[in-house]
Amino acid sequence: MTRMVDRCTNGRHMGISGARLGLLAACLIGSAFGLGGCVGQGEYDKVVETNRALTDKNITLQRERDENRSALELQRNTLARAEAALAELRNQNLSLADALKKAGFDLDDLRKAMADLEIGPLDEATDKALAELAAQYPDLITYDSARGMLRFASDLTFASGSADVNDSARSSLSALARILTSPSAAGYDVHIVGHTDAQRIGGVTAQKHPTNVHLSAHRSISVRSALASMSVPGDRMMVAGWGEFRPAVPNTPGTGNTPANRRVEIFLTKSRSDAGGVAPASGGGNEPVRATPSRETPPSRPIDVTK
Repeated sequence: MTRMVDRCTNGRHMGISGARLGLLAACLIGSAFGLGGCVGQGEYDKVVETNRALTDKNITLQRERDENRSALELQRNTLARAEAALAELRNQNLSLADALKKAGFDLDDLRKAMADLEIGPLDEATDKALAELAAQYPDLITYDSARGMLRFASDLTFASGSADVNDSARSSLSALARILTSPSAAGYDVHIVGHTDAQRIGGVTAQKHPTNVHLSAHRSISVRSALASMSVPGDRMMVAGWGEFRPAVPNTPGTGNTPANRRVEIFLTKSRSDAGGVAPASGGGNEPVRATPSRETPPSRPIDVTK
């Protein structure tokens, strides 16, 4: 009988201990968090939930930290590449300036020559004809009456990186040639000036046009050749190429790709009677005469027919 009572007592004791196990754990956790005693199941659940939330937050912050580190490394690499590209462009500019100097090409001289041109309003008939030409080709040509200047958009006159005149632009040049050979425009010289943007010359283009200055000059020459083939006298036409050094608008940073700066400008200026090898008459008259080479004195260097 005594043993049965002991078993019952022990059983009740074990049941009570199992039921209070969770509460005991809560008491221990409460003590660990400085709660000063046992806590209820609800408080225990809150602590567990808070711990889980903090753990998730910590994982999120670690992931964001890693992503920020990756983004920072990418920005550093991009900056390094940009600085390397800038250094390369500076070296190319120095090399170009040195090459131009060795070739005897002086930008200051060209600026002075252009500044000395007698550029201004044209006679009424020529001015009207050029205005009508620009109106006929509004996407290709703009006309500045105050300067006597036609501006051809290079993107429509030439293919990218090419100095060959497009077939689509030849009709407009043919119309211009008819104006230039008309009686009203016979007294004007024609100055053809090429311009580019600051976009770098590609490898294929560089085989024919090493720099933007070359490309702009070669395009001017192509326009001159086209007009000459349309009966505009060659002794009335001059060509020049500014390259990227006279932009109409600021070039786009980075790429330099700026369509508005790719253009060929044609200026009509009053012809100078004392230019192009014309010397005054020795007899005191006002009529100029052409300077001719001496047939008795040989030239100072051997004649090379192939130049």
